[in-house]
Amino acid sequence: MATIDLMDKALAALTDVNVSATEVVHGLLNPGEVTEPLGISEVAELLDVSPHTLRYYERCGLIEVNRDRNDHRLYDAAAVRRLVFLTRMRLSGMPMRDLQHYVELVDRGEETVPERLDLLIEHRDTVRRRIRELQLSLVATEYKIATYGGATGP
Repeated sequence: MATIDLMDKALAALTDVNVSATEVVHGLLNPGEVTEPLGISEVAELLDVSPHTLRYYERCGLIEVNRDRNDHRLYDAAAVRRLVFLTRMRLSGMPMRDLQHYVELVDRGEETVPERLDLLIEHRDTVRRRIRELQLSLVATEYKIATYGGATGP
């Protein structure tokens, strides 16, 4: 499932008032969809990133990947779920240093939940500000399109 498919799936699920955002994110990649470990090319295609990006995340300590007897990377369902989160956070503009800090906190255990929450709340506020800025930019762009006689909207 490519990134655009993951986004469509998440956005469709968010319209259901009986489903929380947490449930949506957990359901983005059903563990049943990854029934056996995947190679780097398969995961790169699944997440719409390059194999280079996956190797970079590994070098940066964001993810640990099992290897087969030929030293090829094997991504299990948990690794893929973590990569879904990491790629979404990167897409949202979270800096690598913040992602590295977040992963360190996760690896240290439950006692770091308050600090993780603070980090994510701060990032959410940054994303919300960027969305407002983009909405203003869209309004300005649509205004200019309309002044040239073009049609605005989808």
